[in-house]
Amino acid sequence: MPPEPPSAAVPPAPAPAPACPQEMVRVEPHPKSGELKTPAVYCVDRYEDTVVDKNTNRPATPYYPPDANRCAMFEKIWKQNKGGGTVLEQTMPLPPLPEWEKSKTFVPVAVSRAGEVPQAYASGVDAKHACENAGKRLCTMLEWRTACRGDSDRDFPYGDTYQAGQCNIFGPAHPGVLLWADPTINHTDPRFNLVKYRGNLMLRRTGATKTCVSQWGADGIYDMNGNVDEWVDDQKGMFLGGFYARGKKDGCQSRVTAHPKEYSDYSTGIRCCKDAALAEAPAAQP
Repeated sequence: MPPEPPSAAVPPAPAPAPACPQEMVRVEPHPKSGELKTPAVYCVDRYEDTVVDKNTNRPATPYYPPDANRCAMFEKIWKQNKGGGTVLEQTMPLPPLPEWEKSKTFVPVAVSRAGEVPQAYASGVDAKHACENAGKRLCTMLEWRTACRGDSDRDFPYGDTYQAGQCNIFGPAHPGVLLWADPTINHTDPRFNLVKYRGNLMLRRTGATKTCVSQWGADGIYDMNGNVDEWVDDQKGMFLGGFYARGKKDGCQSRVTAHPKEYSDYSTGIRCCKDAALAEAPAAQP
């Protein structure tokens, strides 16, 4: 009998590739940043986070801490202390705080979405809990900085030199001056991020600053420089990136280490990281 013809070889399935959730951006560090000891691939929230309640999915107000006890305390303090500042302060109402946020059943979960007011007044402890409740974690300082620098490894999300107005930082006014005639006091006042300058809110919604994008391939991470500061995983307390009124021009290197991780004010926000998962490889074609 003649020998049977050899069967066609089935090509091996491609190796699984690390993948990220839809709301996160895949970060693969530049080869020359290998000394940073970041993971080969990891995921970073595309936008600064807002917070929702885990049990009901109701959005929490971003103008109070994402913690039931502290938000109730802040509300009480500022109902008592309102009225001693500028004309703006005396006439500006406090933002409403829903009763459910003051309940012990409130479980904060970090959510990354475009077009939202980013959560502020978060401590490093709040940020850690909110990320973990979302199945994520805080970024390390080195992960955060690598993500901020983009795949071109630049000092700013948009390039190698500071350019005014590209990110929402070093703004022309300070809410503390407009409310209290002093930028150094009353930083837990829930109205800070509702203050407008020349008709525009100084704190912008997530993704609104289209020129402030840390590019990763065809994707990008918004507002890593400016808008709100972002806590990272540090035992002593550290937040990075700067906020809209911070007078700094150091881009992705911007860092504050003066406060413990229990600290919070109107400028302190949340962004999460996550280890990349191995995506399922597509089945080989017959």
